[in-house]
Amino acid sequence: MMSEVTNTYEKVKAVILAAHKSSTTREKVNFYNSWAQNYDQDVAVLDYRAPCMAANSISLHFKGDRDAAVVLDVACGTGMVAKEMNTLGFKHFVGIDGSEGMLELARSCGLYQELKQSLLGEEPIPVQSGHFDVVVIAGALSVGQVPVRVVRDLCSCAKSGGYVCMTTRSNADNVEYKSALDGELEQMEREGLWTCVEATEVEEWERAVSEKEHGYIRGAVYLYQKL
Repeated sequence: MMSEVTNTYEKVKAVILAAHKSSTTREKVNFYNSWAQNYDQDVAVLDYRAPCMAANSISLHFKGDRDAAVVLDVACGTGMVAKEMNTLGFKHFVGIDGSEGMLELARSCGLYQELKQSLLGEEPIPVQSGHFDVVVIAGALSVGQVPVRVVRDLCSCAKSGGYVCMTTRSNADNVEYKSALDGELEQMEREGLWTCVEATEVEEWERAVSEKEHGYIRGAVYLYQKL
């Protein structure tokens, strides 16, 4: 049984490392389209915790009416964040993702009132500014995926007093990206756009896939409130 588990882990590692080799946006979208059907099972093998961590952070601090709150789930993938938040009482979700394959899976979970395809960082986020009680992006803020500048768009989507929850990895491959992200989040706070509610480093974020790392890598959860 153990060898079967190890074999599965090695297969998932190979899939993830293949994704990192995709250089153009079109290659990345094609990769996620082809991965969509196996995505949930594969990230479960990695013990991927970003959706759960993001949902818990929001739940801990959100003081409004969860039944009425409208959540923008950016880079929603198959709907993992919406599923987590739904169990915590949130009911209304709008999802954005660049992959139609992922959006089909998100559609099938039945939690989203609206789903839209958009390439983050290349196209404006196709929603009304200042409309959402919660904006969340789990997993996509990392090197080779969504550019750091997109966090300003996330802030714009939230209404005054609304929350923006973001996650990123803290592993060796993502050090420069995370440093740039931290700098931008702090700069936006200095500009009076939002205030930091929580910034938490998580020791066991997900199982490592890089050949240079073993065991679990670290990650971070950020929660900001728009002013």
